[in-house]
Amino acid sequence: MKAFFTHLSLNVLNAISRLSWAKIYKLSDIFRFLIFDIGQYRKKVVLSNLRNSFPTYDEQSIQAIAGKFYRNFTDIIFETIKLKSISREELLARIDLDVAILDYYYEKNQNLVVVAGHLGNWEMLNLFGSVRLSHQMVVVYHELQNDVFEDWFKNVRTRFGTEMVTMKEAISKAMQPRDRPFIFILINDQSPVPEKAFWTKFLNQDTGVFRGVELIARRLNSPVLYMAVLKNEAKRGFYKGYFKLITESPKQAPNNSILQAQIGFLEQDIIHQPENWLWSHKRWKHKKPENLPQSQLLQEI
Repeated sequence: MKAFFTHLSLNVLNAISRLSWAKIYKLSDIFRFLIFDIGQYRKKVVLSNLRNSFPTYDEQSIQAIAGKFYRNFTDIIFETIKLKSISREELLARIDLDVAILDYYYEKNQNLVVVAGHLGNWEMLNLFGSVRLSHQMVVVYHELQNDVFEDWFKNVRTRFGTEMVTMKEAISKAMQPRDRPFIFILINDQSPVPEKAFWTKFLNQDTGVFRGVELIARRLNSPVLYMAVLKNEAKRGFYKGYFKLITESPKQAPNNSILQAQIGFLEQDIIHQPENWLWSHKRWKHKKPENLPQSQLLQEI
């Protein structure tokens, strides 16, 4: 019976992916109503995160951001399903991204480490990168527990040449030689083990940050860039991405300064487009430990 429902679900996903964009967004609106307005999916988490992040906002403003987030959340779900059948031309038309800085480093035959947050449709940008960029795209991701769905989504993510790397193999894969310069991409705004995290202030709260980005950047000693994916507020399903250089010499950067810069850039983008971030994630479920060692704090310059 489980195999039957899995097979049925995959057929449904494939069928949805072939729908027009107009129908995709109609489904998104229906799904948003069902899981948020009726099902109240993680509503307490979303509102708590928003209230703690924007303590000066009144309740009307918080509720307005939450409503926009719910719509954005389901849009990303259905846009990601649509990626199964999207053409290269459609993909290139939906993202406005200045890649001059990436082309500059490619001409210098340099690998790059790119760090981002759950901002906008990061899955769409992944596919865009594998179509548009000269570098080999290498993306670190969390595996799904269901092997069948894991294979389906991995096929979507790699259909234009992106290499997917699991969290547990990230460091070894980062050091692996490739036939052309590569971009190693990490999404770095999940909730890490508190005893191993870098701790800083983010959206008015004590926040732990995964330190693997700096470890990989220092081992590669490659330039580190911050990447953002912002919504085009005038056109549903269209995005604008940009990059900011954090450092060209990670081995010389003060301890945790790369992470501090990334978190600062991400915070600015969230404040600019708050509905565009993943508020349903339990980002602050861990408390900051007392008496942290210096390795988990920002090194004083």
